[in-house]
Amino acid sequence: MVTPCPTSPSAGAGRLENNQNFRAPVKKNRRPRLRRKEPLQPRNPCTPRGDSGVCDLFESPSSGSDLADSPAESVARDCSPLPGRARPLEPLDLQTFRDYGQSCYAFRKAQESRFHPRESLARQPQVTAESRCKLLSWLIPVHRQFGLSFESLCLTVNTLDRFLTTTPVAADCFQLLGVTSLLIACKQVEVHRPRVKQLLALCCGAFSRQQLCNLECIVLHKLHFSLGAPTISFFLEHFTHTRVEAGQAEVSEALEAQTLARGVAELSLADYAFSSYAPSLLAICCLALADRMLRLPHPVDLRLGEHSETALQDCLGKLQLLVAINSTSLTHMLPLQICKKCNLFPSLK
Repeated sequence: MVTPCPTSPSAGAGRLENNQNFRAPVKKNRRPRLRRKEPLQPRNPCTPRGDSGVCDLFESPSSGSDLADSPAESVARDCSPLPGRARPLEPLDLQTFRDYGQSCYAFRKAQESRFHPRESLARQPQVTAESRCKLLSWLIPVHRQFGLSFESLCLTVNTLDRFLTTTPVAADCFQLLGVTSLLIACKQVEVHRPRVKQLLALCCGAFSRQQLCNLECIVLHKLHFSLGAPTISFFLEHFTHTRVEAGQAEVSEALEAQTLARGVAELSLADYAFSSYAPSLLAICCLALADRMLRLPHPVDLRLGEHSETALQDCLGKLQLLVAINSTSLTHMLPLQICKKCNLFPSLK
């Protein structure tokens, strides 16, 4: 049985008339409500836009595409966009890592299998891998437009996939589930999270505030309020601190590799084929691929992730194919100097 979009119960059903006499008078707020003068717009006006005004730039290799350019890449190339405005490189806190790094990693690593959803679409009669890719390729630019952290995006995808393993979702409710998962993730991580009104506006008014709040309660109940999942973002930061602390890479080189690895990881989040890989496996493989693309003299040690050689090579091979298909899309996520170093934007040479 497919779960439809949640609706609010009819107000006032079965309410006694005598109870109206005991209601306290409430003074209405007569102050004018502030409204946004202009709708939200994406940062890069040349990129192709979806129905909500946010660009959809990602192509999934698991959907049957080959190394040829995707339609989104062709449109992006015709616009000749420059690499998008990326966030500045975050400094490393090595002292905190020395004090708590290994204990936090051991705790997160032990919880990884518990929070890792497997075959999230097995119980979904209406949600397919293609629709999941389309939703996440829309949510990724949304999260960047709001200036949210990569940790928020990883938690969003984890919440979405874990809920899909528990409850069948109707196709017309899938977008609402995506923005609800984003809202839940932002409440855990962000200091200034997007407002419900902003998220609903991105859905072109297809859903009400009450529907979003009701679905939020359903998601929290199904997940038993267990939300602190280990993410790719956490393991990327841990492996970056580990290699710098061991003297295997300079701070600047490690930060550039981490930034490029985040871009590759964002692409992998939209592809259902990568949902079977553990976050620590994806993190170490994205970092290894970033080292190859940047041609660093001392690549990261793949044994840090504690995975088998077969799993590492299988994941690395699929990530290389993913980057080859979405090389143009990757330039929108990275700073200009990283695009030049890894030759992702040949026209900038």
